[in-house]
Amino acid sequence: MNRSFEIIDHTADVGVVAYGASIEELFTNAALAVFSLITEPESVGDSVRLDVAVKSESRDGLLVDWLNELIYLFDVKHVLFSRFDIESLTETDIRAICYGESFDPMKHKIKAGVKAATYHMLQFTEEDEGYRAQIILDV
Repeated sequence: MNRSFEIIDHTADVGVVAYGASIEELFTNAALAVFSLITEPESVGDSVRLDVAVKSESRDGLLVDWLNELIYLFDVKHVLFSRFDIESLTETDIRAICYGESFDPMKHKIKAGVKAATYHMLQFTEEDEGYRAQIILDV
């Protein structure tokens, strides 16, 4: 699969469409898409390592909960992420090591305040080339 993600227009919020040859790659690319809305991904190093585990009731819910957990970690711990190593992923459970660094206003320009991933217009499909997910983010 050649694409990682794309940003789509939405009336009051912002949407992303994430792609992946595997389900793991899709979850990684969705997370990268969220952080590309927050700041320039190239400006984020990987000096901080956090183990992240999320459980949900469905695969769709897991994607939303995964992104919301990462947004929460940014809001509370002020960590920007640039790399995600998924250790395990099932229909309802993800465990990953997330790499990034603490927010530094001298280094990181905040582009948008992402509040949450939503279920609004959520689409999760398997295509010939892999997986595709559309997520609307509350900004």
